[in-house]
Amino acid sequence: MAKAIPRNTNIAALDVGTTKIACFIAQVGENRLGEKPIGDGQDFHVVGVGHHRSRGMRNGQVVNLDEVEASIRAAVDAAEQMASARIDSVFVNMSCGGPRSTRVEVELAVAGHQIRDTDVRRVLDQGSAMYDDADRELIHCIPTGYSIDGGNGIIDPRGMYGGRLGVNIHLVTAAIGPARNLNTVIDRCHLDIEDRIVSPYASGLACLVEDEKDLGVTVIDIGGGTTSIAVFVEGQVVFVETIPIGGNHVTNDIAKGLSTPVAKAERLKTIHGSVMQTPADAREMLKVPLVGEDDDLTANEVPKSMLVQIIQPRMEEMFEFVRSHLEASGFAKIAGRRVVLTGGGSQLEGARDLAELVLDRQVRLGRPRFIRGLPDSVSGPAFATATGLLRYGLREHVTRPDFGAMAAARNKSGFGRFGQWLKENF
Repeated sequence: MAKAIPRNTNIAALDVGTTKIACFIAQVGENRLGEKPIGDGQDFHVVGVGHHRSRGMRNGQVVNLDEVEASIRAAVDAAEQMASARIDSVFVNMSCGGPRSTRVEVELAVAGHQIRDTDVRRVLDQGSAMYDDADRELIHCIPTGYSIDGGNGIIDPRGMYGGRLGVNIHLVTAAIGPARNLNTVIDRCHLDIEDRIVSPYASGLACLVEDEKDLGVTVIDIGGGTTSIAVFVEGQVVFVETIPIGGNHVTNDIAKGLSTPVAKAERLKTIHGSVMQTPADAREMLKVPLVGEDDDLTANEVPKSMLVQIIQPRMEEMFEFVRSHLEASGFAKIAGRRVVLTGGGSQLEGARDLAELVLDRQVRLGRPRFIRGLPDSVSGPAFATATGLLRYGLREHVTRPDFGAMAAARNKSGFGRFGQWLKENF
Protein backbone atom coordinates (compact mmCIF):
# COMPACT_ATOMS: atom_id res chain seq x y z
CA MET A 1 0.00 0.00 0.00
CA ALA A 2 1.18 3.51 -0.74
CA LYS A 3 1.86 5.45 2.42
CA ALA A 4 -0.08 8.64 3.05
CA ILE A 5 1.84 11.79 3.83
CA PRO A 6 0.95 13.49 7.11
CA ARG A 7 -0.83 16.75 6.66
CA ASN A 8 1.34 19.89 6.80
CA THR A 9 4.46 17.93 5.81
CA ASN A 10 6.89 20.03 3.76
CA ILE A 11 8.52 18.80 0.54
CA ALA A 12 11.49 20.74 -0.83
CA ALA A 13 12.83 20.76 -4.38
CA LEU A 14 16.28 22.04 -5.34
CA ASP A 15 17.09 22.70 -9.00
CA VAL A 16 20.84 23.18 -9.36
CA GLY A 17 21.35 24.58 -12.84
CA THR A 18 24.11 26.27 -14.79
CA THR A 19 22.46 29.69 -14.81
CA LYS A 20 20.22 29.61 -11.71
CA ILE A 21 19.57 27.77 -8.46
CA ALA A 22 15.88 27.41 -7.56
CA CYS A 23 14.38 26.10 -4.33
CA PHE A 24 10.63 25.41 -3.96
CA ILE A 25 8.98 24.38 -0.68
CA ALA A 26 5.51 22.83 -0.83
CA GLN A 27 3.20 21.81 1.97
CA VAL A 28 1.08 18.68 1.72
CA GLY A 29 -2.53 19.16 2.72
CA GLU A 30 -6.08 18.14 1.99
CA ASN A 31 -7.72 18.95 -1.33
CA ARG A 32 -10.02 21.86 -1.61
CA LEU A 33 -13.54 21.04 -2.70
CA GLY A 34 -13.64 20.17 -6.39
CA GLU A 35 -9.89 20.18 -6.91
CA LYS A 36 -8.22 17.28 -8.61
CA PRO A 37 -5.84 15.41 -6.27
CA ILE A 38 -2.16 15.22 -7.14
CA GLY A 39 -1.70 11.76 -5.68
CA ASP A 40 -3.63 9.40 -3.40
CA GLY A 41 -6.28 11.95 -2.57
CA GLN A 42 -3.76 14.49 -1.31
CA ASP A 43 -2.85 17.87 -2.66
CA PHE A 44 -0.04 20.30 -2.05
CA HIS A 45 0.58 23.99 -2.38
CA VAL A 46 3.76 26.02 -2.65
CA VAL A 47 4.60 28.01 0.48
CA GLY A 48 8.17 29.08 -0.26
CA VAL A 49 10.16 30.05 -3.37
CA GLY A 50 13.75 31.15 -3.69
CA HIS A 51 16.07 31.48 -6.65
CA HIS A 52 19.53 32.88 -7.14
CA ARG A 53 22.03 33.31 -9.92
CA SER A 54 24.13 30.17 -10.23
CA ARG A 55 27.87 30.58 -9.77
CA GLY A 56 30.47 27.84 -9.89
CA MET A 57 28.61 25.70 -12.44
CA ARG A 58 29.58 25.01 -16.05
CA ASN A 59 27.67 22.81 -18.50
CA GLY A 60 25.72 21.29 -15.62
CA GLN A 61 28.85 20.38 -13.63
CA VAL A 62 30.15 21.75 -10.34
CA VAL A 63 33.45 23.56 -11.04
CA ASN A 64 33.73 25.60 -7.82
CA LEU A 65 32.35 24.11 -4.60
CA ASP A 66 32.44 27.36 -2.60
CA GLU A 67 30.55 29.40 -5.20
CA VAL A 68 27.88 26.75 -5.76
CA GLU A 69 27.44 26.38 -1.99
CA ALA A 70 26.89 30.13 -1.61
CA SER A 71 24.32 30.16 -4.44
CA ILE A 72 22.41 27.19 -2.99
CA ARG A 73 22.39 28.73 0.49
CA ALA A 74 21.00 32.01 -0.91
CA ALA A 75 18.17 30.25 -2.79
CA VAL A 76 17.29 27.97 0.14
CA ASP A 77 17.35 30.81 2.66
CA ALA A 78 14.97 32.87 0.51
CA ALA A 79 12.54 29.94 0.22
CA GLU A 80 12.73 29.21 3.96
CA GLN A 81 12.03 32.84 4.86
CA MET A 82 9.00 32.92 2.57
CA ALA A 83 7.71 29.61 3.98
CA SER A 84 8.60 30.48 7.60
CA ALA A 85 9.99 26.97 7.90
CA ARG A 86 13.32 25.16 7.91
CA ILE A 87 14.07 22.29 5.53
CA ASP A 88 16.43 19.39 6.24
CA SER A 89 16.22 17.41 2.99
CA VAL A 90 15.60 18.10 -0.69
CA PHE A 91 14.73 16.38 -3.94
CA VAL A 92 17.52 17.47 -6.27
CA ASN A 93 17.91 17.34 -10.04
CA MET A 94 20.76 15.61 -11.88
CA SER A 95 22.07 17.11 -15.09
CA CYS A 96 25.75 16.46 -14.37
CA GLY A 97 27.77 13.37 -15.14
CA GLY A 98 26.24 12.73 -18.57
CA PRO A 99 23.12 10.77 -17.51
CA ARG A 100 22.83 7.62 -19.63
CA SER A 101 20.09 5.03 -20.12
CA THR A 102 20.50 1.25 -20.01
CA ARG A 103 17.73 -1.33 -20.37
CA VAL A 104 17.83 -4.74 -18.67
CA GLU A 105 15.40 -7.65 -18.46
CA VAL A 106 15.21 -9.84 -15.36
CA GLU A 107 13.19 -12.97 -14.61
CA LEU A 108 12.83 -14.62 -11.21
CA ALA A 109 11.18 -17.85 -10.02
CA VAL A 110 8.34 -17.23 -7.55
CA ALA A 111 7.27 -20.90 -7.09
CA GLY A 112 3.66 -20.31 -8.09
CA HIS A 113 2.65 -18.46 -4.93
CA GLN A 114 0.93 -15.10 -4.77
CA ILE A 115 3.40 -12.37 -5.72
CA ARG A 116 4.29 -10.15 -2.77
CA ASP A 117 6.15 -6.88 -2.26
CA THR A 118 9.26 -8.86 -1.35
CA ASP A 119 9.21 -10.63 -4.74
CA VAL A 120 9.01 -7.32 -6.59
CA ARG A 121 11.84 -5.91 -4.51
CA ARG A 122 13.99 -8.96 -5.20
CA VAL A 123 13.55 -8.77 -8.95
CA LEU A 124 14.30 -5.02 -8.99
CA ASP A 125 17.32 -5.53 -6.75
CA GLN A 126 18.60 -8.19 -9.11
CA GLY A 127 18.15 -5.87 -12.08
CA SER A 128 20.01 -2.98 -10.45
CA ALA A 129 22.85 -5.35 -9.50
CA MET A 130 23.29 -6.26 -13.19
CA TYR A 131 24.82 -2.84 -13.87
CA ASP A 132 28.41 -2.99 -12.71
CA ASP A 133 30.50 -0.01 -13.81
CA ALA A 134 32.98 1.40 -11.29
CA ASP A 135 33.03 4.75 -13.11
CA ARG A 136 29.28 5.35 -13.05
CA GLU A 137 26.69 5.67 -10.30
CA LEU A 138 23.12 4.34 -10.43
CA ILE A 139 20.58 7.18 -10.23
CA HIS A 140 17.28 5.53 -11.25
CA CYS A 141 16.04 1.96 -11.41
CA ILE A 142 12.63 2.31 -13.08
CA PRO A 143 10.42 -0.70 -13.83
CA THR A 144 8.75 -0.08 -17.21
CA GLY A 145 6.68 -3.27 -17.40
CA TYR A 146 6.23 -6.64 -15.70
CA SER A 147 5.48 -10.11 -17.02
CA ILE A 148 4.21 -13.29 -15.36
CA ASP A 149 5.02 -16.63 -17.00
CA GLY A 150 5.85 -14.79 -20.25
CA GLY A 151 2.64 -12.73 -20.33
CA ASN A 152 3.59 -9.08 -20.83
CA GLY A 153 1.78 -5.82 -20.20
CA ILE A 154 1.33 -6.17 -16.43
CA ILE A 155 1.55 -2.87 -14.57
CA ASP A 156 1.43 -4.12 -10.96
CA PRO A 157 2.03 -7.85 -10.37
CA ARG A 158 1.34 -7.85 -6.62
CA GLY A 159 -1.45 -10.21 -5.64
CA MET A 160 -1.24 -12.21 -8.89
CA TYR A 161 -0.12 -15.84 -9.21
CA GLY A 162 2.57 -17.33 -11.43
CA GLY A 163 5.73 -19.36 -11.64
CA ARG A 164 8.11 -16.71 -12.99
CA LEU A 165 8.07 -12.96 -12.48
CA GLY A 166 9.83 -10.82 -15.12
CA VAL A 167 10.48 -7.10 -15.38
CA ASN A 168 11.89 -4.64 -17.92
CA ILE A 169 14.01 -2.09 -16.11
CA HIS A 170 15.26 1.30 -17.22
CA LEU A 171 18.53 2.08 -15.44
CA VAL A 172 19.84 5.65 -15.46
CA THR A 173 23.47 6.21 -14.47
CA ALA A 174 25.83 9.18 -14.21
CA ALA A 175 29.61 9.58 -13.99
CA ILE A 176 30.55 9.05 -10.38
CA GLY A 177 32.87 12.08 -10.01
CA PRO A 178 30.41 14.86 -11.00
CA ALA A 179 27.60 13.10 -9.08
CA ARG A 180 29.65 13.03 -5.90
CA ASN A 181 30.67 16.67 -6.34
CA LEU A 182 26.99 17.61 -6.39
CA ASN A 183 26.33 15.46 -3.31
CA THR A 184 29.26 17.12 -1.53
CA VAL A 185 28.14 20.68 -2.16
CA ILE A 186 24.59 19.95 -0.97
CA ASP A 187 25.96 18.22 2.13
CA ARG A 188 28.03 21.34 2.84
CA CYS A 189 24.74 23.26 2.92
CA HIS A 190 23.61 20.89 5.73
CA LEU A 191 20.91 19.34 3.58
CA ASP A 192 20.15 15.66 3.08
CA ILE A 193 19.31 14.40 -0.39
CA GLU A 194 15.90 12.72 -0.31
CA ASP A 195 16.28 11.56 -3.91
CA ARG A 196 18.06 12.54 -7.12
CA ILE A 197 16.04 12.89 -10.31
CA VAL A 198 17.48 13.47 -13.78
CA SER A 199 16.40 16.87 -15.07
CA PRO A 200 14.39 15.87 -18.18
CA TYR A 201 12.42 13.31 -16.15
CA ALA A 202 11.44 16.02 -13.65
CA SER A 203 10.57 18.48 -16.45
CA GLY A 204 8.35 15.86 -18.06
CA LEU A 205 6.47 15.31 -14.80
CA ALA A 206 5.89 19.06 -14.60
CA CYS A 207 4.74 19.74 -18.17
CA LEU A 208 3.19 16.57 -19.63
CA VAL A 209 -0.43 15.50 -19.48
CA GLU A 210 -1.26 11.84 -18.90
CA ASP A 211 -2.29 11.17 -22.53
CA GLU A 212 1.08 12.39 -23.78
CA LYS A 213 2.98 10.11 -21.40
CA ASP A 214 0.81 7.14 -22.38
CA LEU A 215 0.83 7.63 -26.16
CA GLY A 216 4.50 8.58 -26.47
CA VAL A 217 6.25 11.95 -26.26
CA THR A 218 9.75 13.42 -26.23
CA VAL A 219 10.62 16.17 -23.74
CA ILE A 220 13.43 18.54 -24.70
CA ASP A 221 14.58 20.73 -21.81
CA ILE A 222 16.89 23.54 -22.99
CA GLY A 223 18.84 24.79 -20.00
CA GLY A 224 21.70 27.22 -19.68
CA GLY A 225 24.55 24.73 -19.97
CA THR A 226 22.88 21.55 -21.23
CA THR A 227 19.96 20.34 -23.31
CA SER A 228 18.39 17.19 -21.93
CA ILE A 229 16.02 14.69 -23.52
CA ALA A 230 13.48 12.29 -22.02
CA VAL A 231 11.21 9.86 -23.87
CA PHE A 232 7.97 8.78 -22.20
CA VAL A 233 6.00 5.75 -23.43
CA GLU A 234 3.08 4.00 -21.72
CA GLY A 235 3.31 6.31 -18.75
CA GLN A 236 6.99 5.68 -17.99
CA VAL A 237 10.27 7.37 -18.86
CA VAL A 238 12.19 4.91 -21.06
CA PHE A 239 15.15 6.97 -22.28
CA VAL A 240 17.16 9.99 -21.12
CA GLU A 241 20.14 11.77 -22.63
CA THR A 242 22.04 15.02 -22.03
CA ILE A 243 23.73 17.15 -24.67
CA PRO A 244 26.38 19.66 -23.47
CA ILE A 245 24.91 22.58 -25.42
CA GLY A 246 22.51 25.13 -23.94
CA GLY A 247 21.41 28.73 -23.91
CA ASN A 248 24.75 29.96 -22.60
CA HIS A 249 26.43 28.74 -25.77
CA VAL A 250 24.07 30.94 -27.80
CA THR A 251 24.93 33.89 -25.54
CA ASN A 252 28.67 33.29 -25.94
CA ASP A 253 28.29 33.10 -29.72
CA ILE A 254 26.57 36.49 -29.68
CA ALA A 255 29.25 37.98 -27.42
CA LYS A 256 32.03 36.78 -29.74
CA GLY A 257 30.24 37.55 -32.99
CA LEU A 258 29.31 41.10 -32.02
CA SER A 259 32.30 41.87 -29.71
CA THR A 260 29.98 42.73 -26.83
CA PRO A 261 30.12 41.84 -23.11
CA VAL A 262 28.42 38.56 -22.12
CA ALA A 263 25.82 40.37 -19.98
CA LYS A 264 24.88 42.60 -22.95
CA ALA A 265 24.78 39.56 -25.24
CA GLU A 266 22.34 37.85 -22.85
CA ARG A 267 20.13 40.94 -22.88
CA LEU A 268 20.21 41.12 -26.69
CA LYS A 269 19.26 37.45 -26.88
CA THR A 270 16.42 37.79 -24.39
CA ILE A 271 14.85 40.97 -25.76
CA HIS A 272 15.60 40.84 -29.49
CA GLY A 273 16.74 37.27 -30.14
CA SER A 274 15.03 35.00 -32.65
CA VAL A 275 15.94 31.82 -34.48
CA MET A 276 13.91 32.51 -37.63
CA GLN A 277 14.54 35.28 -40.14
CA THR A 278 11.81 37.76 -41.09
CA PRO A 279 11.90 40.45 -43.85
CA ALA A 280 11.79 43.21 -41.23
CA ASP A 281 15.00 42.04 -39.51
CA ALA A 282 17.27 43.78 -42.04
CA ARG A 283 15.61 47.16 -41.32
CA GLU A 284 15.52 46.92 -37.51
CA MET A 285 18.76 48.32 -36.04
CA LEU A 286 20.11 47.32 -32.61
CA LYS A 287 22.63 49.17 -30.43
CA VAL A 288 25.45 46.83 -29.42
CA PRO A 289 27.89 48.06 -26.72
CA LEU A 290 31.48 47.04 -27.38
CA VAL A 291 33.72 45.10 -25.00
CA GLY A 292 35.85 47.44 -22.86
CA GLU A 293 33.92 50.57 -23.87
CA ASP A 294 31.98 52.39 -21.13
CA ASP A 295 30.58 55.09 -23.38
CA ASP A 296 27.29 54.24 -25.09
CA LEU A 297 28.21 56.67 -27.84
CA THR A 298 30.77 54.16 -29.13
CA ALA A 299 28.16 51.39 -29.42
CA ASN A 300 27.80 49.74 -32.79
CA GLU A 301 24.53 49.62 -34.67
CA VAL A 302 23.83 46.32 -36.35
CA PRO A 303 20.72 44.98 -38.08
CA LYS A 304 18.66 42.43 -36.19
CA SER A 305 19.26 40.03 -39.08
CA MET A 306 22.92 39.77 -37.97
CA LEU A 307 21.83 38.70 -34.48
CA VAL A 308 19.50 36.06 -35.94
CA GLN A 309 22.27 34.77 -38.21
CA ILE A 310 24.38 34.10 -35.10
CA ILE A 311 21.60 32.43 -33.08
CA GLN A 312 20.07 30.25 -35.77
CA PRO A 313 23.07 27.97 -36.54
CA ARG A 314 23.66 27.14 -32.86
CA MET A 315 19.99 26.29 -32.28
CA GLU A 316 19.91 24.20 -35.46
CA GLU A 317 22.98 22.33 -34.24
CA MET A 318 21.28 21.68 -30.92
CA PHE A 319 18.13 20.21 -32.49
CA GLU A 320 20.18 18.16 -34.96
CA PHE A 321 22.05 16.64 -32.01
CA VAL A 322 18.71 15.83 -30.38
CA ARG A 323 17.49 14.16 -33.57
CA SER A 324 20.66 12.08 -33.97
CA HIS A 325 20.58 10.95 -30.32
CA LEU A 326 16.94 9.93 -30.63
CA GLU A 327 17.61 7.95 -33.80
CA ALA A 328 20.63 6.23 -32.21
CA SER A 329 18.61 5.33 -29.12
CA GLY A 330 16.07 3.25 -31.06
CA PHE A 331 13.16 5.15 -29.46
CA ALA A 332 12.58 7.64 -32.28
CA LYS A 333 9.59 5.71 -33.68
CA ILE A 334 7.87 4.51 -30.50
CA ALA A 335 8.16 8.01 -29.02
CA GLY A 336 5.62 9.14 -31.60
CA ARG A 337 5.48 12.50 -33.34
CA ARG A 338 4.88 14.60 -30.24
CA VAL A 339 7.59 16.84 -28.74
CA VAL A 340 7.30 19.14 -25.74
CA LEU A 341 9.87 21.92 -25.59
CA THR A 342 10.61 23.43 -22.18
CA GLY A 343 13.38 25.06 -20.17
CA GLY A 344 14.56 28.67 -20.30
CA GLY A 345 16.04 28.28 -23.79
CA SER A 346 12.68 27.25 -25.23
CA GLN A 347 11.39 30.81 -24.77
CA LEU A 348 13.59 32.12 -27.57
CA GLU A 349 11.36 33.45 -30.35
CA GLY A 350 10.95 30.91 -33.14
CA ALA A 351 12.44 27.98 -31.20
CA ARG A 352 9.26 25.95 -31.61
CA ASP A 353 9.11 26.51 -35.38
CA LEU A 354 12.77 25.58 -35.82
CA ALA A 355 12.31 22.43 -33.72
CA GLU A 356 9.38 21.36 -35.90
CA LEU A 357 11.46 21.94 -39.02
CA VAL A 358 14.57 20.04 -37.85
CA LEU A 359 12.85 17.22 -35.94
CA ASP A 360 9.90 16.79 -38.34
CA ARG A 361 7.52 16.43 -35.39
CA GLN A 362 4.63 18.27 -33.77
CA VAL A 363 6.07 20.58 -31.13
CA ARG A 364 4.40 22.47 -28.33
CA LEU A 365 5.90 24.75 -25.69
CA GLY A 366 5.61 23.17 -22.27
CA ARG A 367 4.79 25.19 -19.17
CA PRO A 368 4.50 23.56 -15.74
CA ARG A 369 0.97 22.48 -14.91
CA PHE A 370 -0.85 24.52 -12.26
CA ILE A 371 0.20 24.17 -8.63
CA ARG A 372 -1.53 26.22 -5.95
CA GLY A 373 0.59 28.94 -4.45
CA LEU A 374 3.22 29.02 -7.19
CA PRO A 375 3.84 32.69 -8.13
CA ASP A 376 3.43 33.63 -11.79
CA SER A 377 7.03 34.86 -11.90
CA VAL A 378 8.34 31.28 -11.39
CA SER A 379 5.66 29.33 -13.25
CA GLY A 380 7.27 29.48 -16.71
CA PRO A 381 9.30 26.91 -18.67
CA ALA A 382 12.55 27.99 -16.98
CA PHE A 383 11.24 26.54 -13.71
CA ALA A 384 9.84 23.29 -15.12
CA THR A 385 12.51 21.14 -13.47
CA ALA A 386 11.94 22.58 -9.99
CA THR A 387 8.17 22.12 -10.35
CA GLY A 388 8.63 18.55 -11.54
CA LEU A 389 10.82 17.77 -8.52
CA LEU A 390 7.90 18.71 -6.27
CA ARG A 391 5.55 16.45 -8.21
CA TYR A 392 8.09 13.64 -8.03
CA GLY A 393 8.39 14.17 -4.31
CA LEU A 394 4.67 13.69 -3.80
CA ARG A 395 3.54 11.24 -6.46
CA GLU A 396 6.60 9.37 -7.67
CA HIS A 397 8.33 8.86 -4.35
CA VAL A 398 6.44 9.46 -1.13
CA THR A 399 3.08 8.10 -2.19
CA ARG A 400 4.54 5.02 -3.90
CA PRO A 401 5.42 1.70 -2.29
CA ASP A 402 9.04 1.35 -1.24
CA PHE A 403 9.90 -0.72 -4.32
CA GLY A 404 9.32 2.33 -6.53
CA ALA A 405 11.65 3.84 -9.07
CA MET A 406 14.52 4.52 -6.69
CA ALA A 407 14.15 1.64 -4.21
CA ALA A 408 16.57 -0.68 -5.95
CA ALA A 409 19.21 2.02 -6.19
CA ARG A 410 18.79 2.95 -2.52
CA ASN A 411 19.02 -0.67 -1.41
CA LYS A 412 22.18 -1.63 -3.30
CA SER A 413 24.31 -1.32 -0.17
CA GLY A 414 24.44 -4.06 2.44
CA PHE A 415 23.13 -1.67 5.11
CA GLY A 416 20.16 -0.77 2.92
CA ARG A 417 19.26 -4.40 2.40
CA PHE A 418 19.59 -5.10 6.15
CA GLY A 419 17.26 -2.20 6.92
CA GLN A 420 14.82 -3.48 4.31
CA TRP A 421 14.91 -6.98 5.91
CA LEU A 422 14.10 -5.45 9.32
CA LYS A 423 11.12 -3.56 7.89
CA GLU A 424 9.76 -6.64 6.16
CA ASN A 425 10.09 -8.98 9.12
CA PHE A 426 9.31 -6.80 12.14
